[in-house]
Amino acid sequence: MLSPHLAKKIVSDVRRLIDEDIIIVATNGIIMASTDTTRLGQFHEGAFLVCQEKKKRIITKQDENILRGVKAGVNLPIFFHGDVIGVIGITGDPKKVSPYGELLKKMTELLIQENYYTEQLQLEARALETFVFEWLQAHEWSPSFYERAQLFHVDLTAKRRVIIASFHENEPSPSVDMWKYVQNIWNEQRDIIVRWGNDRLLILQTDDDKERTITKIKTMQRALLEKYDVALHIGCGKMVDSKHVHHSYKQAERALHIAKQTGEIVFDEDLRLEMCLEDISLTTKQELVKRTIDPLMHEQELLHTLRTFFANNLSLKQTAEALHIHINTLHYRLKKIEQYTNLHVRNIEHVVTLYLAIRFLDETTKK
Repeated sequence: MLSPHLAKKIVSDVRRLIDEDIIIVATNGIIMASTDTTRLGQFHEGAFLVCQEKKKRIITKQDENILRGVKAGVNLPIFFHGDVIGVIGITGDPKKVSPYGELLKKMTELLIQENYYTEQLQLEARALETFVFEWLQAHEWSPSFYERAQLFHVDLTAKRRVIIASFHENEPSPSVDMWKYVQNIWNEQRDIIVRWGNDRLLILQTDDDKERTITKIKTMQRALLEKYDVALHIGCGKMVDSKHVHHSYKQAERALHIAKQTGEIVFDEDLRLEMCLEDISLTTKQELVKRTIDPLMHEQELLHTLRTFFANNLSLKQTAEALHIHINTLHYRLKKIEQYTNLHVRNIEHVVTLYLAIRFLDETTKK
């Protein structure tokens, strides 16, 4: 309960309130943390007696000659759930330091309670993460899986949608506090929210209303941006039976990949062309680029023209206006593109090929 790491943190925090030397002593009388590092690991007989008697002890100058390892000051028992778990000691003139005693004792006990609460949240979070991981991996549910589902109050009969929220690059990993905050913001007891790796949150949602889901996601995004200054990419899978959440997870992963490119909240059910393109390997994409527009790589003006042509839905008039060039100049550039690539902008198959090549080029360049 009272680890050396926690004891050191308490000494550091408490020292901000008082200039005197402070020690934290374990119930066996060994000094665990101290502002005077030479005392670490020494036996403190006064603190040992405090643990046995469960009450404050004033250490006088005379006691320094009687009790082993003590210095004048005051020693106070630290209680947690009714038990003494250690002692906090303040070195100095007892008359001077005693008034600080109860305040520092109370502060220490509050720090221990806070640490215990954080540890419990960590355990709860890890246990829930492990449960969800097994849920996504297992095709058959074991008796222990059903037992843990009951323990976590998880309804395995409900349909679920997997939502993956990914933090932008170079942003801090989701902490336990952040995870708990999102749970409060999301405010749906039937849904499950877990931290997922170093940069994601995963939500198993039960509400199949898309508009309500979008509203909840936007509320979550705003809240995290305001409180933690972090932004989220969001990918959403389809509603599926609880037995098939692994399918929704894969869909959410695919939607998330698109969301990172567009900055929008993406639902897998809305994907069309992207659904096919996501299944194309990076090697194949690079090979298509090489076979089509590789001759244009040193012709940035022609590449820009081609991008603008597609951005304006193949309209010659709108493309020329967007590029601020005469339409005859545009015809000349498109003719040059045809000469370089042997693909013609009036041939539908060739146009689709050029569009995919430009798209894959931009996608792989970003990566």
